[in-house]
Amino acid sequence: MINNFNEKLDLMIPDPRCELNYNRDYELLIAVVLSAQCTDKRVNIVTSDLFSKYDIYGLAKADVKDIENIIHSCGSYTKKAIYIIKMAKSLIENYNGVVPNDREYLESLPGVGHKTANVVLSHLFDVPAIAVDTHVERVTKRLKLVNKSDNVLTIEKKLMRKVPKELWSRTHYQLVLFGRYICTAKKPNCKDCLFYNECHCKEKRMDF
Repeated sequence: MINNFNEKLDLMIPDPRCELNYNRDYELLIAVVLSAQCTDKRVNIVTSDLFSKYDIYGLAKADVKDIENIIHSCGSYTKKAIYIIKMAKSLIENYNGVVPNDREYLESLPGVGHKTANVVLSHLFDVPAIAVDTHVERVTKRLKLVNKSDNVLTIEKKLMRKVPKELWSRTHYQLVLFGRYICTAKKPNCKDCLFYNECHCKEKRMDF
């Protein structure tokens, strides 16, 4: 248990939350899929337009080219447009358009992998989970909580062993926000980092 680690995260990120905007469960699912290789800020701009034009039933019947035009700026838009339509159809056919608390089903959907399922299950259903994205991978390696050679699944398992289960979801969001706003990939904001003395970042700032 690395309680001191969690205490420092609580001081730096006291109110962790998902920064993707959504009003319905399927909107979160789609937003998380769109966020792959894209910033949450950009996704929120895109989904504001997308969900103002389509509900889940409209998405299931939408023309793929129209979806592509709307989500174009998110990257990999041709694949993501197909994923969105197929997800909508599947949710309607299998769960009356409602996102279920079912990991196996979620991971069977096109465009939904283990990390996406973790985010959705954690946020919608309070399922304890740690989703490892690029931010989580970067900061845990910098802090030597994991090995540089570890892949995302290994990182997830190591964090699950080190962090109390009741803190998994909170720690996930804290690490994401810590990596997004403090321990950034380039020019990290070291003056606001309580892990400074433990950090092994090559970009470590010494100018404060």
